[in-house]
Amino acid sequence: MFNSCVRLNDLPDEILIIIFKKLNNLEVLYSLQGVNQRLNKIIHDRIFASRLNFVQWLSHHFIDLLYCEKILNRFCLQILPEIHDKIKWLALESSYMKRVLHATDYPNLHVLGLYNIREESARCLFTDETLSSGIFKNQITTLFITIDSDKEYYEFSYESSYKNLVRLNFNETLLVTFRSSTLLKLYIRVQCFEDCLYLLDGRFNQLHTLYIDLSHIHRPEEIINQNNLPNLKCFSLSCNLETYDYNETILPLLHRMSNLEQLHLYILVHVDKTFIDGNYLKRNIINCMPQLNLFKFHFNSFMCTRNKLNLPSTKDIQRTFIDFPNNEIVSYVDYFPEAGKTHCHIYSYPSLMEYYDNVTNNFPGGLFKYVRVVSLVDEHPFEHEFFLQIVQSFPFIEQLSLRNQKSQN
Repeated sequence: MFNSCVRLNDLPDEILIIIFKKLNNLEVLYSLQGVNQRLNKIIHDRIFASRLNFVQWLSHHFIDLLYCEKILNRFCLQILPEIHDKIKWLALESSYMKRVLHATDYPNLHVLGLYNIREESARCLFTDETLSSGIFKNQITTLFITIDSDKEYYEFSYESSYKNLVRLNFNETLLVTFRSSTLLKLYIRVQCFEDCLYLLDGRFNQLHTLYIDLSHIHRPEEIINQNNLPNLKCFSLSCNLETYDYNETILPLLHRMSNLEQLHLYILVHVDKTFIDGNYLKRNIINCMPQLNLFKFHFNSFMCTRNKLNLPSTKDIQRTFIDFPNNEIVSYVDYFPEAGKTHCHIYSYPSLMEYYDNVTNNFPGGLFKYVRVVSLVDEHPFEHEFFLQIVQSFPFIEQLSLRNQKSQN
C-alpha cells in the first residue's frame, strides 16, 4: 500500500482529459496553466481552449465569471496570449470587453458574444479602430449582442465594419441605419410590428433566416415596403401579447414568403367568428407555401362568447387536424362563462417556443424544455396536483404569472 497514492501527474493523458472535460474550462486554464509542459499541452487542446465563455446566465441577467482583478489580469497577461491562436469563440461581459479583446490577437476567432454591454460599448464595436478593422473586420461571422440600457433604439451602422458577418443575435431594436449585404441569419427582439417590416425592407438582401421576438403586434401607421421575400427560407415569429390585427399584419407578411421552407409561429390572436384551426392553417398558410417542409406553431385564439351559439368544442377543433401534414398536434378549447370568453390552443408538439400562455386546468401536460415564460389562468381552482404537473411540464421555467380568484378545495 506504500505506493497506492496516485498523483495527478501520474495519470495518463486520456484519463486527465476525461477529468478536465467534467470541469469548467476556464477553471482548468486558470488552475493548470504554467504548471508544467505536459499539462500545458493538454489544456491548450481545442477541447479546452477553442470556446471561452466568461459569462453565465442567472436570473434574467448575464453575470461575469472574471469576478476579480487578479483573475482578469492573469487571463489577459498570460493565458489568452498563450492560447490566442486556438480561440474560435468568445463570450464577454461589458466591464472587461475591451481589455480582453485588446489583450492579444485572435487570428481564428469567428464567434463573438457580448453581454450586458452598454450603448457606448456597443458603439465601440463599430467605431474603435482596432475592433472594427483588421482581423475583426474580416473574420467575425457570428455576433451575439445584449445591451444593458433603457433605450429602445441605437443609432449606429455596421455596413463598413464586419464584412463577413453572416449571423447576428441582437436583443434590441435596429434602426434604419443598420444594414448589411452579407448577413444570412438574424435573431432579434423588437418592440413593434413596424420594426419587423423595416428589417425586411431590403437592408439585409441576402438574409435567409430570421427569428423575431415581438413585444406587441399592432397595425402599422405607415406603409412600409411590401415586396416579396424570395430569399427567406426560415422564419420564426413569437409574441406573448394578444393581437387584434393578425389578419392585417402577420398573414400578409407570411404571404410575401413564397419560398419559405421552415416556419415557427407563436401568436395570441383575438378572433371574431371562428378559431384558428387546422383548416385555417391549411387554407391561409400551408397551401400558400409550396416549399414548406417544417411548420412549428402555437396559436392561442380568443373569442367573445356572449350572444353566440354553436361554439366549437375540443373535438370539433381536433377533427380539423385529421389530415394535417404534422400528426403531433395538440388542441383544446377552454370556456370562461364568467368572463364571457373562450380560448382555443392549437400547437405542434414538441414545442420549440419560449412561451406558454393561458394554461388552464384542461392543460394536457407534456414536456416543454424550451419554455421559460408561463401564465396560468382559470375560473376553476388550481389544486395541488395541477401545480405538480406544471413543475414536471416546464422544468426550466423562469417567469410564472397566475390569474385565478377561486380558492383551492
